[in-house]
Amino acid sequence: MIITRTPFRMSFFGGGTDFESYFKEHGGAVLSTTFDKYCYVSVRHLPRFFDYWNEIIYSKIERVQHTDEIMHPAVRNAMKMKDMHELRLSYDADLPARSGLGTSSSFAVGMLNAFSALKGKKLSKRQLADEAIYLERVLCNESGGIQDQIAAAFGGLNLISFGADGYEVRPVDISKERKDELNDRLMLFFTGFSRFSSDIQQGTVKALKDKYAELKEMTELTFEAERLLRNEDADLNEFGRMLDHTWKLKRGISNGISTGSIDDMYSAGIKAGALGGKLLGAGGGGFLLFYAEPDRQEAVREAMKELLYIPFRFEQEGTAIVHDEQESFEKTER
Repeated sequence: MIITRTPFRMSFFGGGTDFESYFKEHGGAVLSTTFDKYCYVSVRHLPRFFDYWNEIIYSKIERVQHTDEIMHPAVRNAMKMKDMHELRLSYDADLPARSGLGTSSSFAVGMLNAFSALKGKKLSKRQLADEAIYLERVLCNESGGIQDQIAAAFGGLNLISFGADGYEVRPVDISKERKDELNDRLMLFFTGFSRFSSDIQQGTVKALKDKYAELKEMTELTFEAERLLRNEDADLNEFGRMLDHTWKLKRGISNGISTGSIDDMYSAGIKAGALGGKLLGAGGGGFLLFYAEPDRQEAVREAMKELLYIPFRFEQEGTAIVHDEQESFEKTER
């Protein structure tokens, strides 16, 4: 049995510039981090006592003979891609799916990591990211960018830059004290809404052609935010103000990114003393992130009292194999 643990991510700056249709021509960059909320994927070969050959357990339970019968598109396509047979796959997570934290891509990365390990192979972080991008964007034909797969595979606080030749991951190396200070000033709330990211992304893709100026400014803000973090003497509160600015830019890209109720929640957080924040992910619902100084956080929590507050800490590892117990397997003809 193989068990993988893969973190979720929060993207601070640059979301939207990671769409291939945009960055291949204009370039782009994202500043993001992974944090200590994870999805777990366990995979083993199914014992041959049952009248089905594959068992897939997530919010549903699928028991099927042939891979083609699997309804979950990522599992079905990944099993074909990696030539996997006779599996029991189980998915579990600390946070709900479709919530703006890259959950589907974390699952894809963790699943591919588990499949490779079950075959006795160890892939690099880049190989896992590339395979997950290919799985979701090509084989599953889902709309979206490529930052989520990269963040889940590599882990940590990174500047990810995009260009005609692909992407580069550069860790943001700052002192533990400064990173802890940033972590302590960020507050995460669940809005209670869920949506399919790819549905929102389809509208975003259409809007990108007319939003070059906004996306260019978002890219510039990403590099500016990285420089701010690296400068230990710079006022960290400016990070919060920049979050507010980039959120206003992003919500102007497509009508589906925000809603009236989310705008009201965000305004309430700002009025309570948060310096900035944003809705994480493609938009339409999920998690609200605020930046607030310690003496304003109680007021922000009071303003968000109808929402679930999620404490978190940054993490550095990315996807990892937490249990590896190899087993012999020979494919049978049935």
